[in-house]
Amino acid sequence: MRRVFRGAVERLTQWYRGMSIQMVLSLSFTAVALIGIAFLGSSILLRFSDSTGKLTEESTQRLLAQVNLNLDSYLRRMMRVSDAVYYRVIKKNDIADGAMLDAMGLLYEENRDSLVSIAVFNEGGGIEAAVPLTAGRSDTFPRESAWFRLALAKMENLHFSTPHIQELFDDPDYRTRWVVSLSRHVQLTRGGRTERGVLLVDMSFGGIAQVCQNVDLPNGGYVYLIDRSGELIYHPRQQLIYSGLLEENNLTAAAYADGSHQEVFQGQRREVTVKTVGYTGWKLVGVTPNPPLLGEGDYLLLFAIAMLLFSAFLMAFLNFRISAYISDPILRLDQAVKELEAGSETVEIGESGCDEVRRLGRSIASMVSTMRHLMADIAVQEGEKRRNELEVLQSQINPHFLYNTLDSVIWMTESGRTQEAIQMVTSLARFFRISLSGGRRIIPLSDELEHARHYLSIQEIRYRNRFTFRIAAGEGTEGLYTLKLTLQPLLENAIYHGMAGVEDDGEIVVEARREGEDLVIDVSDNGVGIPPAVLEGLLTDRRGRADGSGIGVRNVHQRLRLTFGEPYGLTIFSESDEGTTVRVRLPVLGAEEAARWEEDRP
Repeated sequence: MRRVFRGAVERLTQWYRGMSIQMVLSLSFTAVALIGIAFLGSSILLRFSDSTGKLTEESTQRLLAQVNLNLDSYLRRMMRVSDAVYYRVIKKNDIADGAMLDAMGLLYEENRDSLVSIAVFNEGGGIEAAVPLTAGRSDTFPRESAWFRLALAKMENLHFSTPHIQELFDDPDYRTRWVVSLSRHVQLTRGGRTERGVLLVDMSFGGIAQVCQNVDLPNGGYVYLIDRSGELIYHPRQQLIYSGLLEENNLTAAAYADGSHQEVFQGQRREVTVKTVGYTGWKLVGVTPNPPLLGEGDYLLLFAIAMLLFSAFLMAFLNFRISAYISDPILRLDQAVKELEAGSETVEIGESGCDEVRRLGRSIASMVSTMRHLMADIAVQEGEKRRNELEVLQSQINPHFLYNTLDSVIWMTESGRTQEAIQMVTSLARFFRISLSGGRRIIPLSDELEHARHYLSIQEIRYRNRFTFRIAAGEGTEGLYTLKLTLQPLLENAIYHGMAGVEDDGEIVVEARREGEDLVIDVSDNGVGIPPAVLEGLLTDRRGRADGSGIGVRNVHQRLRLTFGEPYGLTIFSESDEGTTVRVRLPVLGAEEAARWEEDRP
């Protein structure tokens, strides 16, 4: 390491000694000036930023303290309502007397601007008294609600819920009311005997939102409210968060102690101030983005910084303008090399500047010319290779199909089913008429589906009463094109292996549909399915299964990928005794695109 460092120092010294005195002076004075300006400017900005941060922190804490006071006052008002209902109404009245409802109604009227409803439930969740909403909904079960269970489990506490829609009672105005529920355990008197119950006070969430939303924190900050576990109670962008369009660091904020904290969230540095809300354990969280270094009205500081920057710019411009004569030709060469790396084919290699740079430009231009000739030769070789591979795969598919079909015709003839053999030969002739297609690889989707229909007609005659088939083309597939001989190997595999264990209720379905810019064709059967061990390597294992299945399917997959690229090909879904679906995915091709594919075929 020491030897490398000594070598670097020696090279730097030699470079320094080789420079002209004008360059030495320009670089030295510029470096010293820039270092001084940077140090002075950094000191000023850091000092100013620190002062601004402290002012922002103090302002945020004062605002949160005021919001906390207002919120605490609002919640304590609700707690007093709950205490009044319990101690002045429930404890002094017997449920059997029916006098409790009038007293609850008076308390509701006194606080109707903040309340949605007051209700008393027995231990089984039945409504004993409620105002002003009295008709309980039949599809809700209070006993299963979290506030009900919590009130019975912790009898000595008051329990505040997170905001939710009031769903216990039918609202005569058909309004959707957001509420925060305050629940507690109460002792009910019925005919002189005491029993357990739950008192529920639903306060309007709008009151809490109003306390929090009219707060303007510095630098565009905001305030939100969370419970002990970090669940949001109020947030100015609550709907965006619930819909997944926005995120908040509320779960982390739940672990913060009261005071100010610095954090980085989604790449933004910000100051988070936390204040616990009294009895509830809720936390007010104020979020203030880190203040900018300069605020409105700091014109003197702006002017000083502008002068320093202008001086540095002017000095650097004068000192380095001369060096542009040497560096500009090199930068142009560097840009040309980057464009070549990006794949551009119309790059001009300049030959300007000093003698060394001109020789370098000529060398690069000669190297680029040689590389282009080599790449053209490689492209021709790759095209030949792809054409040979496609021809081999095509030849594997056609003889495989022809052998099986002719075997079926022979079998029908030997069995004396002459008429059916004639139909099979007729379908075979039409099948091969489409297979030839004038030597084209890309044919209309309608021809490929007709091709599949003839093939299934042949096999349906051979396997009478073993299976039925259905072929359908969805909306938007009219006029689309596909790769020839795509479906027949898949249908052959479905018949010979999928229908092997089916008696007389087999079904094969071919469905074509358009999904965005893709054409998708599903070939489904309700046969025995493919074992997971076989399915895993069906498209990749070149050896195929022991019984010979999978070769045609794999050939179709390779043909699609060789023709259209890696995103396209086959996907197989199968479950034992449920059936198999082979999904063909290829790009949407109209007549013009199909013609271009044929013209560009390797």
